[in-house]
Amino acid sequence: MDNITILIAFAAGILSFLSPCVFPLIPAYVSFLTGSSFENGKLVGHRGKLIYQSLFFILGFSVIFIAMGASASFIGRLFAQERELVQRISGLLIIVFGLQMAGLLNLRILMSGRTWETKPGKNRGAIRSFFTGLAFGAGWSPCVGLALSSILLLAGSSETLWSGIGMLAVYSLGLGVPFLLISWLLTYSISIMKKMGRWLPHLSKINGWLLIAMGLLLFTGQLQRLSAFLAQYTIWEINF
Repeated sequence: MDNITILIAFAAGILSFLSPCVFPLIPAYVSFLTGSSFENGKLVGHRGKLIYQSLFFILGFSVIFIAMGASASFIGRLFAQERELVQRISGLLIIVFGLQMAGLLNLRILMSGRTWETKPGKNRGAIRSFFTGLAFGAGWSPCVGLALSSILLLAGSSETLWSGIGMLAVYSLGLGVPFLLISWLLTYSISIMKKMGRWLPHLSKINGWLLIAMGLLLFTGQLQRLSAFLAQYTIWEINF
């Protein structure tokens, strides 16, 4: 898996984290996982427990996303002889997703959202956090669908099964790292959420144009050429 693919997958995870139906609900997620409550503008609870249970939550949704990546790669390999056609179709779909995210399209079929009702105050263990992560990965996929679907399409057009698995592992990391960071910051102040929330509409448009660019590169076959070019100027690479 080349470096630009790793960067794209990680960025897609961050984009999913910053989506309108995930980011604003982070306080509810954290409160639900730890059974903590908000007092005096911050989350009141044991920071060690918060990190511990958040890691199990991240592990849970990572299992689901990685399984999706393996499935997409397996299906893509069934059409290995038509890889160029698969890449073109995938590129077109990613462009459509980007246009939707940038606000240039308004297709209702691509619009979805969910809510998560929480009951703070109940003690929750690591195993429950893990299964909650599984539920998040399975149930919230439509909510983060545009960025996630783009990476799944990219995984489906990859050359090996392990490359697709690696893409979704990196995607999960991109979604999990900021979740862990924001969860930690909430124990100091919730104001960070309000400040970042103001930028979400602008970030959504930027994210959309990035998807459009990625789709164009995949459709024209330039993504692999760009990866090969950049590989000459890097000292690290992960091989799958």
